[in-house]
Amino acid sequence: MFCMRLSSYGQRNCILSGLQDDLYNVYSRMKTSKELLNSLEQIYKTEDAGTKKFFVARFLEYKIIDSLVVNEAFQISAIIEKLLPLWKDFKNYLKHKRKEMTVKDLIVKLHIKEDNIAVERRSKGNSIMNGVNFVEDDPNNSKKRKKAR
Repeated sequence: MFCMRLSSYGQRNCILSGLQDDLYNVYSRMKTSKELLNSLEQIYKTEDAGTKKFFVARFLEYKIIDSLVVNEAFQISAIIEKLLPLWKDFKNYLKHKRKEMTVKDLIVKLHIKEDNIAVERRSKGNSIMNGVNFVEDDPNNSKKRKKAR
């Protein structure tokens, strides 16, 4: 942005000063800032497009092979990262544990957490039911009121 406020000659020098030495030697031969910018833009836009195509091709070539070994720490981290957002606190707890655990240990911890959540839900359901007052109509009571009128 600063270079754009300068004169054409100043812009050229500002752009050149930002280049690495080996690139400076190549582009210092350009006479105007416009010529310099066009040349740089053409090279780097082409290079960027080529890089993107290369990465897409590499991605599409990716294959999982039977001999692929994924270590247990990676598996555990992947499982923890995929936990539901509602389990955020438990996820943070697992991430900050210092002691290494096995996949079996993690599965046990997940089952315990799941059971605790189920108990909490049942407990909440019971407490809601305990707080409700049921009112039953007494058929004898309603007849007495009608007769009293």
